[in-house]
Amino acid sequence: MNSVKNNSNIFIIDYHFRIYSEIRLFFGYAKINFVMKILIIEDEPSLQELIKESLENERYVVECASDYNSALLKTEDYDYDCILLDIMLPDGNGLTLLEELKKMHKRDSVIIISAKDSLEDKITGLELGADDYLSKPFHLAELIARIRSVIRRKQNDGEIIIEVGNLKIYPDEFKVLVNNKNLELNRKEYDILLYFVNRCNRMIDKNTLAESVWGDHIDQVDNFDFIYAQIKKLRKKLKESDASVEIKAIYGIGYKMTIE
Repeated sequence: MNSVKNNSNIFIIDYHFRIYSEIRLFFGYAKINFVMKILIIEDEPSLQELIKESLENERYVVECASDYNSALLKTEDYDYDCILLDIMLPDGNGLTLLEELKKMHKRDSVIIISAKDSLEDKITGLELGADDYLSKPFHLAELIARIRSVIRRKQNDGEIIIEVGNLKIYPDEFKVLVNNKNLELNRKEYDILLYFVNRCNRMIDKNTLAESVWGDHIDQVDNFDFIYAQIKKLRKKLKESDASVEIKAIYGIGYKMTIE
């Protein structure tokens, strides 16, 4: 099996994306992707890029930070479903960042990915709130499986079928049923629906929605017209299918999903 190798702090990537599905089937992992946003805190550019590409292939929204200060700013401003945290950063220590997350009462799942494989670091990291610890070098398939595992523990009590009203969502198949009839959605409509389903009856600011579903690149757009268009189509499809959930527009603020 191919792996990520560490050679004098230079990570040589020897992994073929075409074997992901075989590896998942071999280990019996279920492919579970909610609308999840991942933050990669890693200072090695090649490893950061490889992890980012592999997670985007798995339909996660991915953001990156290469040092302690930029990571701290991102975690202060945004929430993530999972943070991949390297301990050894050029301007700080990942364990210190864990302490800051704890002070901010953040609930983001954290997986430490580090070349430091000491028992003391593992214990300290877990005691500070990390959910898992993966030593370098590691297999990307194992990293993805661990991400799914920590997310399942915090989202929907580990269930791989989400039921809200007469709506059933199968994240492993990207399938949505209303009254047991298939609801055809494009990728972003599906992502938006999953985002709201995980936050039912909560007011969602339009800026938060945009940043969460589209990631860092949302800063480059002039307006949110394309988001409004996606939500409008999704609301129409839900109504036409007699779904018992509704995404209501709250004037001047954003949206809220309610259940009839």
